[in-house]
Amino acid sequence: MKLLMRLALLGFAMTCLTAQADPYQDTVDTFKSSPQVVHFFQSAYGYAIFPTIGKGGIGIGGAHGKGRVFRNGQMTGDATMTQLTIGFQLGGQAFSEIIFFENKRSFDDFTQGNFEFSAQASAVAITASANAKMGTTGMAAGASGVSDKAGSQTAVYNAGMAVFTHAKGGLMYEAALGGQKFTYKPVQ
Repeated sequence: MKLLMRLALLGFAMTCLTAQADPYQDTVDTFKSSPQVVHFFQSAYGYAIFPTIGKGGIGIGGAHGKGRVFRNGQMTGDATMTQLTIGFQLGGQAFSEIIFFENKRSFDDFTQGNFEFSAQASAVAITASANAKMGTTGMAAGASGVSDKAGSQTAVYNAGMAVFTHAKGGLMYEAALGGQKFTYKPVQ
């Protein structure tokens, strides 16, 4: 139990250490710099951006992060992501996540208040020298000597949404089961 508490504190510390002047714009800029992602900004109906999600676990794990939702370049509301996982896992990490909405229907589905990705949902990880497909049923990874252009996975919309992650720090071994749950609160 003490180890679980330490891992949770590690995830929280990584979240605090990555604080920036405008973490939302900095995170958007990071994702826009990826050739895999840039065209989604041009064609998506909207997106949700989570600058830092802290994750940690040993057997039982969790993740949490706060974000904002945008449509036509305007913020429409705030969102939170929570995840509980059970399975083989050890460590802590921090990452950014962006969810693109292909059309009004997928945007409306997400912004109804509570939305949950199933255990089969997956995300494409963008980082220099590595690419990965990460889902709540496990993950697969590969590496290249240059950037995420080489050997990268092609991202497409799945059920009207495309998800990308960007590792910020930490190390976590994981083969766990769990889905991400999102809450949305419109701007008043």
